[in-house]
Amino acid sequence: MNLGPMEIAIIAILIFALFGYKKLPDATRAVGRSLRIFKGEMQGMKDDDVATRAEAQTVRAPIEPPARPVNQVPPAPGSAQPTPRPNQTPPTSAS
Repeated sequence: MNLGPMEIAIIAILIFALFGYKKLPDATRAVGRSLRIFKGEMQGMKDDDVATRAEAQTVRAPIEPPARPVNQVPPAPGSAQPTPRPNQTPPTSAS
């Protein structure tokens, strides 16, 4: 979409008609501030994206659960008493 000199002139006349001669500098100043803020926010988003990518690329060791000692037997499901370890006498129950 190429704008020729005639189209630019029509756009300029419409802008003068909408804003008037006295309000035009204030309007352009506000547009400039808005563009500056927009650029700053876009740069901040790019910086955040770069930081997130760098963080994602770092190699992290997987977290492993602590190893269970070899001589420990897991408790039986539903048992109230602990299961004895190998080479250990079972607990006596007083009945």
